[in-house]
Amino acid sequence: MFFTARGQGYFGLLGGRELGFWLGLDGGVGLCLFWFVEVCPYLPAYGGSRPRRHGVYRGAGFYLDALVFAQAYWVDGKPAQAILQLNKAFSADVPDGEEILETWPWPYAALEWILEKSADGSCGFLGNPVRHFQHLATRMSGPRKEVRIARAWQCFHIARRVLAGKGDFPMDGRQIAREGIFIPGLR
Repeated sequence: MFFTARGQGYFGLLGGRELGFWLGLDGGVGLCLFWFVEVCPYLPAYGGSRPRRHGVYRGAGFYLDALVFAQAYWVDGKPAQAILQLNKAFSADVPDGEEILETWPWPYAALEWILEKSADGSCGFLGNPVRHFQHLATRMSGPRKEVRIARAWQCFHIARRVLAGKGDFPMDGRQIAREGIFIPGLR
């Protein structure tokens, strides 16, 4: 049994997930399904705060917020959204040697961990990260695009390696053929 501001509730297991219901203080009854996801050890904890607006500034604060929200989406069962937040983190303008990178290094390990845990689809919608990173790398624009392209290709190679043999995660062969895309090797 648990108690909340809305009343009391009970939980039980249903197929590895927690099925719960609550008896509201107002006499109402509700049913809810919960599942508990392991937090990603390579990302900071989510404290429940709202996203901050950083404007054009994409420094350490922006980087940290992107990592925090990647964790929030991961725990919420949205691995594809978590990966999009990692994209934001990789786009941050944080010079090597910056203090934040000592505490929270570039999130390649987080990406690998999320892909490993969610490849079978049991943690929510993953999409096709291989194709996603291919498109990200080949359609990059804006400031510092060269470093952001290199990071996207690195993520592409991580996704190919981790997801190999774990499902249907193909490259976009049509784009490669049409646009004559050259896929750089690992650095």
